[in-house]
Amino acid sequence: MSERFYLYDDTEETRTRFVSFMGESQRFDLAIITSSRYYGKKLVLDVLSNRFAIIGTDDLEEPGYLEHAYQISKEEAGELRSFLYEVI
Repeated sequence: MSERFYLYDDTEETRTRFVSFMGESQRFDLAIITSSRYYGKKLVLDVLSNRFAIIGTDDLEEPGYLEHAYQISKEEAGELRSFLYEVI
């Protein structure tokens, strides 16, 4: 077996916020991870759907970004977007 080739192998201190809220049609259970790795963006994990995305304010303004990343409807994405604008 050949030697493993790492592109990087770093350990970093992060801050994680766990938040759960109920929208009009869906519950969101999120882990929002703040790190210096993502150029000021946050790693947002949806624990219920096992989906995640690296999100900044520019991504929130991108049409269809949340719908695609989390496989949710336009209405559900609107609720999530509204919350994320408060924390990102």
